Amino acid sequence: MKSQLRLAMQLTQTAELRLDYLKNDYERMLLGPGIGRQHPQATLVATCRPVAAGGRLPGKQRSSIVQELFFLASYATFGCRWCDISFESLEAPPWVFRTFLGCWPPKPDSPWRVILSAHYFAGTPRGLHKLLVPARRLRIHAIKIATQCNSYADVLRLLALCKGRRNVIAVPMGEIGLPGRVLALKHGSALAYAAVGEKTAPGQLTLDEMKNLYRADRLGRRSRVYGVIGNPVAHSLSPLLHNTGFIARRMNDVYLPFLVPDLRDFLRAVGPLGIHGFSVTLPHKQAILRHLHDCDPLAAAIGAVNTVVVRPGGKLYGYNTDYVGVLRALQQRVALRGSRVLLYGA
Repeated sequence: MKSQLRLAMQLTQTAELRLDYLKNDYERMLLGPGIGRQHPQATLVATCRPVAAGGRLPGKQRSSIVQELFFLASYATFGCRWCDISFESLEAPPWVFRTFLGCWPPKPDSPWRVILSAHYFAGTPRGLHKLLVPARRLRIHAIKIATQCNSYADVLRLLALCKGRRNVIAVPMGEIGLPGRVLALKHGSALAYAAVGEKTAPGQLTLDEMKNLYRADRLGRRSRVYGVIGNPVAHSLSPLLHNTGFIARRMNDVYLPFLVPDLRDFLRAVGPLGIHGFSVTLPHKQAILRHLHDCDPLAAAIGAVNTVVVRPGGKLYGYNTDYVGVLRALQQRVALRGSRVLLYGA
């Protein structure tokens, strides 16, 4: 974990320490002393999530909650400025939780803060706004809500919690949630999460991707959102090509991969997500036609669209650049008139 932390510090000054990922209590206590002195400028977030809350800290629910709070309180003294408490910890005996809140932060004038986090790994439930109530009632400085997003309606409901609030952290999970992870800061989330090393779940991004490819921390209100829609879409090189081009031309815009199992669901999210245009790949090149306000004559003649521009008023206009792109490439190398052509593929 120390090597991962050193790697993270090259790209960010905020890092989460997942203490529950360490092998045992001995390793958890061995890591702590001096960690604040080694990274004095860093904002370190201590997290020790029990199995019942989706983490790896073993033990029965109540005993693991007590363990969680013990390690978080310890890491306050080791130099962590924030701690992440799972919602399940609210089920601890009242005296345990009151004692923890009384010792965190360790000093009245300390900058240390508490995050209360809720994780939903099966879907995005209704009534997420009700989770904000404990943050007001207790000494909680921020609330983190991470949900599995199975639709873009889920992504929008999660990001909507950030509007007008500075203490909400929205973490859309799953491949459909990936664009929401990148756009979370743009929509007002207090933090965005990324993996330091390898990705361990669909929809996760590495810290390098988040900072250097998508530049999530630099996106602002004027940043335009573009992307490619398809099913599947993770294999597409378009985000790499387009974002590299944006960086080269110093354009503070972003191009995202949108997994789209349901075309109507995605199209309802185009306006709220601030999407200005998108590329279209399989299986939507023909299906998108009936959702367009208009398209160019060539696309209409071909019966397929691979590029959609969002015009004022949210009207969608379609183009087909595949035909022109292939034709021009061939014309540069081959005399097409009179040639015999073999079409290979599905």
